[in-house]
Amino acid sequence: MLGRLILILLQAAIAWFLAPILAGYIPVPGAFSLFVLAILFAIIVFLVGVIGAQVLRGVGQPGTSALSWSVVLALLCAAIATFAPDFVPQLTLGTLQARGLVLAGAILGYLIRR
Repeated sequence: MLGRLILILLQAAIAWFLAPILAGYIPVPGAFSLFVLAILFAIIVFLVGVIGAQVLRGVGQPGTSALSWSVVLALLCAAIATFAPDFVPQLTLGTLQARGLVLAGAILGYLIRR
């Protein structure tokens, strides 16, 4: 249990700082940069999970479904953060809140097990 908690914290910290740096090299106009960030978050979370499973005791090796779920939930959260304020004005999110929502979606997608 402690190994999984450490893995989640590592995934969040590494993805939070590394993904915006990598996204700077990919030119995407406007609000769609959040979708690129979502894909980068999902990939980084998965790679840290693969490496963490090798290092941490008690953490299982993720499968390809972990990457799929991570990408799907991160993109879903990016779509909610981008398009929801048009329909519900009370759901206006700042930049950091939208990034946090997308990162949370990527991590939750990684944690889904079948």
